[in-house]
Amino acid sequence: MKLADPTHGLFHLPDEQERIRMRGGAPLNPLKIFAMLTPMEWIRAFREEHSWYFNQEIGYNKYTDSQITYAIMLTLILRSFGALALGVLSDRFGRRWTLTVNMFVVGALSLSTAYCKTLASFLGVRCVFGIAMGGIWGMANATVMEDLNPAARGVMSGIFQQGYAMGYLIAAGVNLGWVNKNVKPNGIAPWEYLFYLGTGLSFAAGIFRAILPEGDNYREQQRLRKLKPSSKNPMRAFFRDVGHMLAKYWPECIFSILLMIGFNFFSHSSQDLYPTMIENVKGRSSDDASSLTMISNAGAIVGGIIAGYLSQYTGRRIAMIFFIILAGVVVPAWILPNSYSGLAAGAFFVQFGVQGSWGVVPIYLSELSPPNFRATFPGLAYQLGNMASSASATIESTGGNNIKTPDPHNPSKMIEDSATVSAILLGCVAAYLLIIIVFGMEPRQGRDFATSEEKITEAEPAQDEEAIVHVDSTESGSDTKNYLEERERI
Repeated sequence: MKLADPTHGLFHLPDEQERIRMRGGAPLNPLKIFAMLTPMEWIRAFREEHSWYFNQEIGYNKYTDSQITYAIMLTLILRSFGALALGVLSDRFGRRWTLTVNMFVVGALSLSTAYCKTLASFLGVRCVFGIAMGGIWGMANATVMEDLNPAARGVMSGIFQQGYAMGYLIAAGVNLGWVNKNVKPNGIAPWEYLFYLGTGLSFAAGIFRAILPEGDNYREQQRLRKLKPSSKNPMRAFFRDVGHMLAKYWPECIFSILLMIGFNFFSHSSQDLYPTMIENVKGRSSDDASSLTMISNAGAIVGGIIAGYLSQYTGRRIAMIFFIILAGVVVPAWILPNSYSGLAAGAFFVQFGVQGSWGVVPIYLSELSPPNFRATFPGLAYQLGNMASSASATIESTGGNNIKTPDPHNPSKMIEDSATVSAILLGCVAAYLLIIIVFGMEPRQGRDFATSEEKITEAEPAQDEEAIVHVDSTESGSDTKNYLEERERI
């Protein structure tokens, strides 16, 4: 009797045909992979990268740390509602106009934040901003991955996800150049530059998205939907598809949420307290904290791209596991040095590992996703993980209250040891992720996202096929004929 593999084939050695399918025709030379992409695939990738990273910029403002922490927590919690609502709209009515309107709303809310005069108005705007922000990742990811050459999915997944790091890199640069300068040129407070920049770039992303057409994959999906006899009541058919999806893909739903809880904690544990650690524990200036943040995000960008590229050949889970272990190994080099060069090296390689593993996430979730819900499924899993990880601030604060270290400027005074707290949390999260991934699900790497057969059979249960044969020809006979002919062709 053959025993079940608890790792779901993680250590399975693929044969030649499996390797060909997994690689999707990808050559080893990454430059050849880039050369395989069409101009439209490059434009779509840049457009969605633009939408994603220009909305990762974070602002510094005039409110207290506790007020900002509360605002961030509310934003993270409400992102899940945005991911669900906007993901469903995108899967039902298309990515193009849903994302376009969403980007304009994000831009308007970013501008409004700069003019909030009271805490109540600030929190209200940021709550609505959280809903709008929550829908971006799922729609952008679906647009990039659905119509992308299978050979380039791994490396482009890394490039797309590191829009996250690019946003922080830009924000840190603006913070270093303007926000840390205690001047008000032309009456503008330094921190307002971040919101003005975010507004302009969000509007630019919306305009860019409106100009370009809907993706080929989604248009094919809509064409086949119109051939169904059930298209007489499209909304009812769509929500019936939701029920079928949950019945068939509930294990993937649970696994993806648990996975994204771990990954979001992975990011927070390596980023949230880092500026505090540099300024308080290491006794360095805010300029040093900003420049070290930029170096760490450079490591994130490099790591994400390399990990995504390697995942095309090693498999998605093996690549994630390797980079998670790498991040854990270099934690001592991240918190122990006191010199700037030592801190810079540690920051670079920790984020190289953390965000390297993140670089595989977009394509991994896409390959796990139900075909009709490639905006809703990954986006909602991502944001539910974000919502759960909002507790990281509380965990870190509690840890800081119990773990102290001497103040480098006043050794007789004890302060929160944010370095040790971050290291402990990062190590625990890395262990959790390794367990989840090792015993997790193997995606259908190399699957054809444009395969309409899978979409149709998923949406129509067996009893519906029998019903189709007996449909009254006076009502929808021609629709039934077209639908069955299309299925026969596929």
